[in-house]
Amino acid sequence: MLTKNDKGAQSSKPGLRMKELVDATGVPKSTILHYLHQGLLPEPIKTSPNMAYYDPRSIGLITFIQHMQLRHRLSLSEIRRMIDSKGEHADFSVHLELNDIIFGTPRKEGLLDREAFCTATGLTPDQLKALLTNRLLLPHNENRFDQQDVSMGTMYARAFSYGLRAKDLAYYVKLGEKIVDHEMALRQRMTYHLPYNEDATLTMEMVKSARMSRAYIIDRLFQHRVAAMKDLKEEE
Repeated sequence: MLTKNDKGAQSSKPGLRMKELVDATGVPKSTILHYLHQGLLPEPIKTSPNMAYYDPRSIGLITFIQHMQLRHRLSLSEIRRMIDSKGEHADFSVHLELNDIIFGTPRKEGLLDREAFCTATGLTPDQLKALLTNRLLLPHNENRFDQQDVSMGTMYARAFSYGLRAKDLAYYVKLGEKIVDHEMALRQRMTYHLPYNEDATLTMEMVKSARMSRAYIIDRLFQHRVAAMKDLKEEE
């Protein structure tokens, strides 16, 4: 049971100790210190060279930061903008929607390591290495694969069974990078002069248009090429 003096000492404590902050949030000390150095948390009150007390509001801020990173894939600089706006997060609703459109809804569950990924797809470790080296597999998290990666890996395994090699398909990456370069340059030209929210709104529309254009134009070019052939054995 706390004595009167204990209660008085507790009530006069200027904040939370680091261990209490770690226990309350489940976030490692190193991550909390990184958030602090990035200006995302209030500066602690230092009572001695080895003792600092952190604002209790830091618990909510850390939870918010983690949510924005996991759910919306926002960078720390973007999250700092939201925190600096004094909690008026509605101003960023378009930007959050844009991140969802670009990345989809992140899922913590269901990510496979390399061994489980090979088992799920039928790829050998060497084939997986070749796909990663040639950037034909581009997982969001290094050596952690989601369901979209599994679908592509399964397709690649079938292609390899026909005798194809990873380097035979590397042109997708080279040409894809050129397409993305042009898309990014166009977006920059169209949005650089716009305020933050208008930039996000127009970028969202351009992302939707880009996805439709990629699928439509490449498929139609392929269809027209096949239609122009006399038969499947026609030589170039």
